[in-house]
Amino acid sequence: MEKQFLIDDLKLGESWRLFKIMGEFVEGVEGLHDLGSAVSIFGSARTRPDDPQYKKAQAIAALFVKNGFGVITGGGGGIMEAANKGATEAGGTSVGLNIRLPFEQKPNPYATIQMEFNYFFIRKVMFIKYAAAYVVMPGGFGTMDELFEVMTLVQTRRIRPFPIIMVGSDYWGGLLEWVHSQLLAQSLISPTDMDIIQVLDDPEEIVATVRKVLVV
Repeated sequence: MEKQFLIDDLKLGESWRLFKIMGEFVEGVEGLHDLGSAVSIFGSARTRPDDPQYKKAQAIAALFVKNGFGVITGGGGGIMEAANKGATEAGGTSVGLNIRLPFEQKPNPYATIQMEFNYFFIRKVMFIKYAAAYVVMPGGFGTMDELFEVMTLVQTRRIRPFPIIMVGSDYWGGLLEWVHSQLLAQSLISPTDMDIIQVLDDPEEIVATVRKVLVV
């Protein structure tokens, strides 16, 4: 009998979790519904303010704002902080979609719209739903996760194609060489799948590439 009570309690807990999930979706959509054209910028939370990549992310975000785009980040430190800072200082909309983690992730003070999520998958939906493009700076597992997930969604036509720009040919070069020498060489992906992404270094060229697809 006690075992059955435990099973029933677990089922009830799972059912109530569905309402929490629904609630986060509703909060996300309501909070970002009027955002307008925006670009999601990703990168390491560990990048320091004196790092050239931090300064480049800040410059890219400011340039997007000057061209009529808002900026969305994961709301934490490093590259995310740099992008939010660049957008805010340029007078634009600066969104931080923070995730509750037991370590590393703390909201940065530069986002003009701050939201917090318990669930990674809901946060990912918000990144994609409100993005006109993905700009992916150097980063770790979390950055790779965002990059490959959106590539897969475009590849499988689950979402509309949009610019996915990997910033830094030196940083991403080795990964792309492996993709060509292993995945493409073994026909694990199609040659046209490589058209999903672009590797660029110059902030002006990055913004111009996005503007070709969506002029705001």
